[in-house]
Amino acid sequence: MADDRPRRVVAGRVEDIAPGSRKIIVPFRGRAGIGVFNVNGAYFALRNLCPHKQGPLCTGRVSGRVVATAPPSTYAPQLELVRDGEIIRCPWHLYEFEIATGRCLVDQKLRVKTFPVAVEGDEVVVYADEADVPPLIPDET
Repeated sequence: MADDRPRRVVAGRVEDIAPGSRKIIVPFRGRAGIGVFNVNGAYFALRNLCPHKQGPLCTGRVSGRVVATAPPSTYAPQLELVRDGEIIRCPWHLYEFEIATGRCLVDQKLRVKTFPVAVEGDEVVVYADEADVPPLIPDET
């Protein structure tokens, strides 16, 4: 009988994934892997696969969103960068996603898969579905 519980995967040590950084883990047999992000001290994990055209989402640029008080064509629209470090853009077609939720900011019908993340001692741990990680190799004792 298959075990439906998520698999515990150690992404690395807390000190290895500093605020503003990321680490891509668990690439397996051509599968995309999982991107682990530290956003202002909180850890989040996304599937490294853009739901738009299957691009390598987690390799994209992390930044914020530019908001304006008026259209950019007007004089001095007062542009402001908000949510810096919380948004990732797919490198292929620049679709934007919230790192914390996986929600697409360009197309509300799209969402990238997220995974639970926990800090356990000094380790950052992702709880992933069996289909997203390599099979366990039994101990040869």
